Amino acid sequence: MIDHQDIEIRTPVWIALSEFYLDTELTNEDFDRIAAIFQNSGLTLKELKEIDLFEVFTFLQPNLLSIAGAWSGFEEEWLLAHCEKRYRRRKNILHRLNCKFWNIFFYWMRRNCWEQIEKRMSII
Repeated sequence: MIDHQDIEIRTPVWIALSEFYLDTELTNEDFDRIAAIFQNSGLTLKELKEIDLFEVFTFLQPNLLSIAGAWSGFEEEWLLAHCEKRYRRRKNILHRLNCKFWNIFFYWMRRNCWEQIEKRMSII
């Protein structure tokens, strides 16, 4: 069952997280804006990282490996549909294991993003 309040809270978070997977370099202003979105969500840093890992990472990570990856943004309807699909599976043990397995190999590609966010959220 979908908690519509959860979806409402997650929607701007999903959109902000998707920027970690674009084939562009994020600026300090981008990180400031994303950190503000995360802060306004009311979610903890741990919850935000779990949303990234279990609801966003598995279907957007391949964009960082593509020579012709998206760089200007993802189509919002498509993005939210895929995030919601993974939201529904977030507690499934096989889904979680799969995400954790692939994260071992690909976390390095977004490590800097999380370091920048952590730094900003600690001072907000």
